[in-house]
Amino acid sequence: MTKLFQEHLIIKDTSLPISTYSKVMPRTGFLEIENLVRSYPTLDKDNFVVLDDVNLTIDEDEYISVIGHSVCGKSTLLKIIAGLEKATSGSVRLDGKEISKPGAERMMIFQNYSLLPWLTVQENIRLAVDEVLKNANRAEKISIVNEHLAMVNLTAAADKYPDEISGGMKQRVGIARALTIRLKMLLMDEPFGALDALTRGKLQRQVLDIWENHCQAVMMITHDVDEAIYMSDRIVLMTNGPAATIGKIIKVSFEHPRDRSAMRNSKEYFEIRNHALNFLDRYFTQDE
Repeated sequence: MTKLFQEHLIIKDTSLPISTYSKVMPRTGFLEIENLVRSYPTLDKDNFVVLDDVNLTIDEDEYISVIGHSVCGKSTLLKIIAGLEKATSGSVRLDGKEISKPGAERMMIFQNYSLLPWLTVQENIRLAVDEVLKNANRAEKISIVNEHLAMVNLTAAADKYPDEISGGMKQRVGIARALTIRLKMLLMDEPFGALDALTRGKLQRQVLDIWENHCQAVMMITHDVDEAIYMSDRIVLMTNGPAATIGKIIKVSFEHPRDRSAMRNSKEYFEIRNHALNFLDRYFTQDE
């Protein structure tokens, strides 16, 4: 293991509780998740614990990926940050304010696109603008929509309906819609999972281009280790559920903008990749 990789690998000391680990590795953050627990009542006396003692902070311009096996609470964590679910205990704060419900400063992009089929591309984007930017006049709203259509290379498809465009284009509509409202944090639940490999690679690059020019906090759920390394500043690896928590955090130190080919030819890339895969393989074996 190279010295450079050792400097950017944050590993939990398993002899310490997670709450102690978070204190050992302090980080001033824009999003602060502290001692988060999410459980659901069952027919017997014990609750079913999905997430247990999750601690994480994210900076206001940081891109984070979360990886773990199925049923480890990744999407539940994202929904809690979005305000779509509530934590059983602990706290989640964005910019110093407790998150208790959905808000215009956060938007979630799902794998299934979530577009209204009876609205055109530009009308789907305009929907968010009308809802959030209520003080903007008509000309300002049109300008914002057009700016973001161009940002995701969809100007030519502005008047098309969702069933007239490809899956990759639909996902770009969702991304453009999220960015129009000048949100503080973008939440993405496997946004590229339903796309073919070529489309996925192109859209990953477009999303990074947008983020590099309009930096904001991003949390992305993914099952793809290579995608996480290419796009993220840090990779959060979850332990298996139930009672899943953060098992390891890996810092990805490649500078932005990133060259995918150059990264994949570097020794550090393979060290990060192998370490993440070994962690996931170990928990997969335990699950069996």
